Amino acid sequence: MELPKSPLARFAVRRGIPILLGAAGGFAYYYFVGCVSGTCPITSNPWISTAYGGLIGFVAAGGLRPVRKAQKNEA
Repeated sequence: MELPKSPLARFAVRRGIPILLGAAGGFAYYYFVGCVSGTCPITSNPWISTAYGGLIGFVAAGGLRPVRKAQKNEA
C-alpha cells in the first residue's frame, strides 16, 4: 500500500490508524478485564478506557514529534 501524497492525508494515515487500534485495544481491555465494582477509575468506564487506549496509540505512533529541518553546514 502506498501512502497518499498529501501531507494531511499522510498524517491521518500514520497517526490515525495507531490511534484507532489503541482505542479498540482500550475498549477490549474494558470489555474483557474491566472493573465491575467501579473502584478502578480507568477500567470501570468504557469511554475513559477507550480514550486512554487511543492516547497510548497516539504516543506509540510518535506523538507530536517536531518536524526536522535541514541543517545548514557552515564551514
